[in-house]
Amino acid sequence: MFGRKTSSNVATPPPPVAPGTAPPKPSVVQPKPSAAAPKAKVSKEKVEQFNSLKMRLHRKLIDQLDLTRMVGDDESMRAQVKELVSQLADQENTLLNFNERQRLISEVLDETFGLGPLEVLLADPTISDILVNGPKQVYVERRGRLEITEIEFRDNAHLMHVIDKIVSAVGRRCDETCPLVDARLADGSRVNAVIPPLAIDGASMSIRRFGADPLTWDDYINFKSVTPEMRDFLGACVKAHLNVLVVGGTGSGKTTLLNNLSTFIPDTDRIVTIEDAAELQLRQPHVVRLETRPANIEGKGRITIRELLINSLRMRPDRIVVGECRGPETLDMLQAMNTGHDGSLTTIHANSTRDAVARVETMVMMAGFELPVKAIRQQFASAIHVIVQAQRLTGGARKLVSITEVTGMEGDIITMQDIFAFEQTGIAANGKAQGQFIATGIRPSFLDRLRASGCEVDPALFQRQVLCVDEGE
Repeated sequence: MFGRKTSSNVATPPPPVAPGTAPPKPSVVQPKPSAAAPKAKVSKEKVEQFNSLKMRLHRKLIDQLDLTRMVGDDESMRAQVKELVSQLADQENTLLNFNERQRLISEVLDETFGLGPLEVLLADPTISDILVNGPKQVYVERRGRLEITEIEFRDNAHLMHVIDKIVSAVGRRCDETCPLVDARLADGSRVNAVIPPLAIDGASMSIRRFGADPLTWDDYINFKSVTPEMRDFLGACVKAHLNVLVVGGTGSGKTTLLNNLSTFIPDTDRIVTIEDAAELQLRQPHVVRLETRPANIEGKGRITIRELLINSLRMRPDRIVVGECRGPETLDMLQAMNTGHDGSLTTIHANSTRDAVARVETMVMMAGFELPVKAIRQQFASAIHVIVQAQRLTGGARKLVSITEVTGMEGDIITMQDIFAFEQTGIAANGKAQGQFIATGIRPSFLDRLRASGCEVDPALFQRQVLCVDEGE
């Protein structure tokens, strides 16, 4: 604790000296090395030798490997390849200590079966984002904070090989004719890559993690991102077939929230999901997943979200879930919500609920129809029942900062009222935002609709009160 000293830090008084004898020489206590002391940097020459050895082993492995003769599951095949790599390493006339040898074998296996240097980061559950800025600079986000790693790619060609491995697995390509690409990993993580000539300092890649163990409502409550009362209210809204729009900025957790809202959809409903790169992980048995397709090398064959959305209306869906509306498909989404597909869910980028209305107006105009602004707002007011705003606050905490009801129109203005909100009161000592969740005291006008759907909500829940206090710990 503060002020306490360990015995190794306390100077010991010298023993008494007998008369007629020389005093002993003072002993010098060597300080223990600090655990936080930086490791000595490995020389550039040694790194190049290691990478060169790894490349030689990988080429020899490719030449000798015959996957058709291997039997068993993935783990068994990996073990067989590991044995072969170990034998090839023994044939190299290079002195390696035990740790270097194990690292060499592990990295060759990662290059063969996985995504090379990224495998170490993908195995870390605390990492939410991996940001590659060229072959020699890799950042990660942990608990809302960015930090640089020691991970490096051999060169730009090595990074391009990994990008190609990712995008080709989902039937896409990334080359000079198509230097921008969205893709996904096997676990649903979202990948965006930009390569030269658009990326000046080498290929750039961003990976938004969606791990094998995604966040649940219990996690939301434990992290004080939402309260049990807000969760139960949102569950009642989804079960009662209200249309819900999730808004928030980049990295605010919109897709994760959309995933969790979908858990309230009954198993008896037929759900059609539409996304640019499939990320949603719905757990219901009756789900049809649709994904857009980019143009081919001749610039033809592109299938957009709008085309998929129009086609989905012919697929007899009970619910339509669009990963994100960002263009003219917004008009079709509003029309679908207004024509018998209640209970649909989607997200858009916006910094507030009022900004969301302005963004929807702009995106509807992108559809090419000369609709008056009032007509667009009427479509919005009749289609959307609830707006949920997610926000990433100071210090990295993600919260549901408001649940808002769209009540209708007054003249040319869409009227809305907050049912629940998060009021920030300051910044804690650790740099995180602190505040409180409140019920605003306003009772939603669709309370009778919730009851008619069998969702009993206690009216006392909507009395003005503090639901939870977050000290930013």
